[in-house]
Amino acid sequence: MRKLWKTIGRVVASIAIGVATAWGALALWYQPPLQVEALRVPAMGLWVSIAPVTLFWWWRLHRARVLLPWGAAMVALLVWWGTLQPSHERVWADDVARMVTGDVQGSVVTLDQVRNFDWRSDDDYTPRWERRSYDLDQLRSVDVALSYWMGPAIAHTLVSFGFADGRYLTFSIEIRKERGESFDAIAGFFKRYETVLIAADERDILRVRTNARGEDMYLYRLNIPQKTMRSLFLSYLDEGAQLKRTPRFYNTLTANCTTIVFEMARRIDTALPLDWRLLASGYLDRYLFDLGALAGPQHFDTLRQAAHITARARAADQAPDYSAAIRQPAP
Repeated sequence: MRKLWKTIGRVVASIAIGVATAWGALALWYQPPLQVEALRVPAMGLWVSIAPVTLFWWWRLHRARVLLPWGAAMVALLVWWGTLQPSHERVWADDVARMVTGDVQGSVVTLDQVRNFDWRSDDDYTPRWERRSYDLDQLRSVDVALSYWMGPAIAHTLVSFGFADGRYLTFSIEIRKERGESFDAIAGFFKRYETVLIAADERDILRVRTNARGEDMYLYRLNIPQKTMRSLFLSYLDEGAQLKRTPRFYNTLTANCTTIVFEMARRIDTALPLDWRLLASGYLDRYLFDLGALAGPQHFDTLRQAAHITARARAADQAPDYSAAIRQPAP
């Protein structure tokens, strides 16, 4: 029996070494030593070769000290991993080159970097960054947009604030891409991207997803009091100020466009429950519906059909009344 337990322990340890080796290989792939691309394959190859050699001799000799070189290499890898720090000093893609911050005077908020690009395609656009002011006493609505780009389980979450004068301002937590870089969900686990908060005109940030990138979008009205709307808006300003002071890495699972918004909302309402749909963001609408947080029909399928704005957004395109057009009742 003792021999059996030793064998089981060795199997479990071997699996753990295999998992750690796979993690290290991906870490070296997405973060090559010294950020030198030519070192990516040699470093990854050397790292991957250590584990099978170690396991072969361990199983053959049954001596724990055989594991010491692999353990030392793992410690060295983790120490190196800890030295990787986020930065504001990179050559950023145009659409995430600036970070929004705001100044609050009474009920009036002035934002210094509101994005209002004119998108003709995903790589053809006229950049515009504007200074805008909004009166929080005139805040009338908060909408959540879910933009689907990779199947039904994954959606990008945006939050749009509507004012009495008909203007809408949308906040979006995004990866801060470097110029020429594109999103890779796996890379998002390995300190590949920083996080950025974008504040934008709806005709920019919603239209680029439906019209330029071909994403599928749903727009839901939140059923929350004006006081909560105001608190959520100010939470975004706090988040933007923190990000500008201290850069942070984006994480596909734990620090993304949905989980960060949830953390802000939970600071306002501590009773908000954790739920697996916060990770599978494509089902966030059902989570909000189950909480009673969505305005509209009390049957989810009917509500979701009415919230589907892709066709209306594509038809509205550059219309000056874009925000009103995408909110027209579905035919």
